[in-house]
Amino acid sequence: MLKGVLTAVHVLLSLALIATVLLQSGRSAGLSGAIAGGAESILGKKKGLDELLHKLTTFVAIGFMVTSLVLVILSK
Repeated sequence: MLKGVLTAVHVLLSLALIATVLLQSGRSAGLSGAIAGGAESILGKKKGLDELLHKLTTFVAIGFMVTSLVLVILSK
């Protein structure tokens, strides 16, 4: 029972991780994006949705790793 629930949570976390990574904007969108992106990161203008997605991706990735480890331990 526990293994089935944990597997379902693991699948949901994997889909959430894929979605959050794909929703993030790229580091550079050509030469103009590289110049503007560098200026924004130096001046500290990275706020809003990109910052939220970055934090969400971090938490989802940690949850994915934890469920992976627990599933491996339960399978032995």
